[in-house]
Amino acid sequence: MKNLTTLLPIKYPLIQAGMVWVSGGKLAAASAEAGILGVIGAGSMKPELLQQHIRKARSLTSFPERLAVNVPLLYDRTREQLECSLALGIRIFITSAGSPKTYTPWLKQEGATVIHIVSTPEFAQKSEAAGCDAVVAEGFEAGGHNGREEITTLALIPQVVDAVKIPVIAAGGIADGRGIAAVMCLGAQGAQLGTRFVATQESSAHEKFKAAVLSAGPGSTMLSLKKHIPVRLLKNRFYEEVRVLEEQGATRAELEAHLGHGRAKKGMFDGDLEDGELEIGQIAALVQDIPSVQELVQRLVTEQRQSLPGGPFF
Repeated sequence: MKNLTTLLPIKYPLIQAGMVWVSGGKLAAASAEAGILGVIGAGSMKPELLQQHIRKARSLTSFPERLAVNVPLLYDRTREQLECSLALGIRIFITSAGSPKTYTPWLKQEGATVIHIVSTPEFAQKSEAAGCDAVVAEGFEAGGHNGREEITTLALIPQVVDAVKIPVIAAGGIADGRGIAAVMCLGAQGAQLGTRFVATQESSAHEKFKAAVLSAGPGSTMLSLKKHIPVRLLKNRFYEEVRVLEEQGATRAELEAHLGHGRAKKGMFDGDLEDGELEIGQIAALVQDIPSVQELVQRLVTEQRQSLPGGPFF
């Protein structure tokens, strides 16, 4: 099995997660410069906007080979997103929210490395069979969209490691070097962090959203919208409205109608902390500052080495 720093052209086996309205070209470029995989979250982007962010990222880093694009497979213009990314030199893709069989063979023919996000050992095996180079095994603690099975990271990682021969990257509930050390002890080749990178200087999250993350406590997030697409949210007025609807037995169509369009942008990018959708992970309670990406990555590396003085360390 290849280790992550052999599979990917990175210095440290860490991935800055692709997140809607948060991980644009600036954050991805800063991550690449810091020695990890910088990921542009394409979920909220039309192909034209994605092109702008890829060009911006490439202009801001000396390591364009460390740039990747995260593409959820449930949108109508997925093929266009992938094609424009390939045309601009992207050769690492992280896919999610769909079958890896749909695009992986074609992307591999184009010379790309493909990593698929999974929430169960069975999905990991399907990803391996589809030709994926690695999987991100994401636990129930993660922010944003989650698996319906609600398997926590601690339980999920060893099951996935035992189920496949390709590298496993852990995600969900990881915000510092201790968490990275823990998942590597469980057999993961590295870690993907999302919530921790929301609260960085280069993140495109609104400053009010960043401040809300810093103020979050242990019980500030909940998994919501289970009848629609399960998503972990910071509690606010919108979350409470959804909770009441769910308790009243609202249908999937009713929940979808209440969600509407642009709710995530309203919260995370525009800074509406009451009526916006604030996607964040449980680990937000550990986030206490807003460093630069360079500062954060060096901190993570130092903490990981201190947590595992005998290895495996970076």
